[in-house]
Amino acid sequence: MKPTGSPGPLNFRQVGGDYRAGFACLIGRPNAGKSTLTNAMVGQKVAITSSKPQTTRHTIRGVVTGEDAQLVLIDTPGLHKPRTLLGERLNDLVRATLLEVDVIGFCLPSDQRVGPGDAFIAHELEELRRARPRPMVALATKADLVDKARLAEQLIAIDQLGSWDAIVPCSATTGEQVDVVIRELSARLPTSPPLYPEGVLTDEPEAVVIAELIREAALEDVRQELPHSLAVVVEEMVPREGRHPDHPLLDLRVNLYVERDSQKAIIIGRGGSRLRDVGTRSRGQIEALLGQRVFLDLHVKVAKDWQRDPRQLRNLGF
Repeated sequence: MKPTGSPGPLNFRQVGGDYRAGFACLIGRPNAGKSTLTNAMVGQKVAITSSKPQTTRHTIRGVVTGEDAQLVLIDTPGLHKPRTLLGERLNDLVRATLLEVDVIGFCLPSDQRVGPGDAFIAHELEELRRARPRPMVALATKADLVDKARLAEQLIAIDQLGSWDAIVPCSATTGEQVDVVIRELSARLPTSPPLYPEGVLTDEPEAVVIAELIREAALEDVRQELPHSLAVVVEEMVPREGRHPDHPLLDLRVNLYVERDSQKAIIIGRGGSRLRDVGTRSRGQIEALLGQRVFLDLHVKVAKDWQRDPRQLRNLGF
């Protein structure tokens, strides 16, 4: 399968039926660029991003609506060999999602050679194809980080890794070929009327998106092990009483859970400096999401070894 270039506008009526709509799942090992590509295709931030592995903990639905198709993107956690009960549940979440979607996009970062993690996922996808055939498109993400020669090597390696309906090199950062990714995925959706009203970009509950934005801010410039140990829960969203209707204020009480006292100290920082930065960084995005001013009341709590505790996992929404 040769890489798909920029073939110009695609008329979906040429491939059977009128309007197409359905679900596409982006899969790949942790930090393969799935969330960044999801945001680039939607045109707005619906999934948090970080250089730390296992940033995504929920399946995020981003909706891309065009004249001829509506593509509902599901950005899953990275499929990996789990070391904790949380890791096992995240993998189960990915596998359950793969069984329900119409087309799969397999993200492989161009700046990293195809390795055992990619081979593990390719094997899982081949097993899935035998159980329930569906289109699969390989996406060479982060193409802007390599030169043409290295990109060509990566595309050959991806081609040899499995059987793909298309291979698309792309860059979510620069926008290169993001439109091609949308077209290649959308062209393989079933004939269907739109699944969501025009203008809808995600169906994630506001509380979940808010918690994810705060967790993203908290993950900046922290140690490698902390992302796995951090969970964020919005405990309360209450309009401030006595405010003028033209100037509402929403009070948000949010708990950040870690597993050890030492991690709590990292999140809070000296004199509360890091926690204040987390509030400042996330507040602007939350206000843009909600269209109104918010007051963030952030608290850091220790839930010892919550990743391995079934009861605590349930309480934290996993």
